[in-house]
Amino acid sequence: MVHDLIAAAEAVTDERSFIRLLQLMALDRQDEQQKELARPTSPYSAGPNGWQNGSIEAFLGAAASWAEATSRTTNLGPEASDAWRRAAMIVVAGAFYE
Repeated sequence: MVHDLIAAAEAVTDERSFIRLLQLMALDRQDEQQKELARPTSPYSAGPNGWQNGSIEAFLGAAASWAEATSRTTNLGPEASDAWRRAAMIVVAGAFYE
């Protein structure tokens, strides 16, 4: 469920825990899709596990909107930019990696 994913996101401290979060998200979304097939919900409400955005376009758009709405304008230094670049590449790789 989304609440479990939020807790997992708050526990991310390194690349390995970030990867685990992505794995948990994939499993949770897959579970929600199976539940949705068995018992469809209204298209105007969250899915059984709480997902509001069922397409990759909606998901990425909502993620970007949330990031902009909650961003802080702080320079965290060169190590942080490397971590952000790595996180960005991990997410983008989902578009093409098998």
